[in-house]
Amino acid sequence: MSSPPPSPTARPFGRTLCAMITPFTPTGALDLDGAQRLADRLVTHGCDGLVLSGTTGESPTTTDAEKSSLITAVRRAVGTRASVIAGVGTSDTRHTAGLAREAEQAGADGLLVVAPYYSRPPQDAIEAHFREIADTTELPLVLYDIPARTGVRIEPDTLLRLAEHPRIVAVKDCSYDFLAAQKVLARTDLAYYAGCDEHNLALYAVGGAGCVSTVANVVPDHVRAVLDAFDAGDTARAARLQQRVTALIEAMMADGLPGTVTAKALLTTLGLPAGPVRPPLRPAGRETTVGLRAVYDRLAGPGGTGPL
Repeated sequence: MSSPPPSPTARPFGRTLCAMITPFTPTGALDLDGAQRLADRLVTHGCDGLVLSGTTGESPTTTDAEKSSLITAVRRAVGTRASVIAGVGTSDTRHTAGLAREAEQAGADGLLVVAPYYSRPPQDAIEAHFREIADTTELPLVLYDIPARTGVRIEPDTLLRLAEHPRIVAVKDCSYDFLAAQKVLARTDLAYYAGCDEHNLALYAVGGAGCVSTVANVVPDHVRAVLDAFDAGDTARAARLQQRVTALIEAMMADGLPGTVTAKALLTTLGLPAGPVRPPLRPAGRETTVGLRAVYDRLAGPGGTGPL
């Protein structure tokens, strides 16, 4: 007998979210038409939320104006079919607050706010930073814990305190600290989204809200199928599906290249909007791209269109 799925309040932005790449033209300009086409495809194939201008969206190398334009364009493309979460995190609290206000005006449903990076603030400063952003707009916040990139954790005790704020509603967890995630899940109402594709099913199984997936840029239906199977009570099938997508997760996320690079390489081979990455990132080489496509083809079937 299957258990009932979590209530909508436990999934404030949906369940299968994609950390969407930011398409560029061949000359490196923002490709808004491509972004709209990609966003529509992602939603049509199973994503109920899109995270823009995150790590995979190359936020460090897009301008504030580009970020706002991207939100507006994607909002028009998906309408009310999916939530739109805007990445607004920077290492500067004032700058982040400004981006938060601009994202709200552009039509975002929520904000992804990463821990301030490079300056390595202590926990009380990190907490104050998030509270200031949460007080800046009426939009709900997803706190983004990714210490491998920021150099700082959002410690569990800090999350427990921040959970008391009415507009801090979720966490994108890239901490690789599964015990800490379960601790916060057990003691708060924060919606936990797996930010590492290898944790999608594991975190969901212990009460997570879903995932913010990089791999979903390429196989959104497959990422959703794992969670669908779990919700249907077929946990064995969910495990098999997660295992089948593991090779693609490894190829895209664990070969030394950022997921942005591998996602754009694969999307290009599929004739989908992507374009180049912006420096200092560099495109995947031919050998890497051929290898990625081979893994994709083995997963998706002949022509890359078969079911998982």
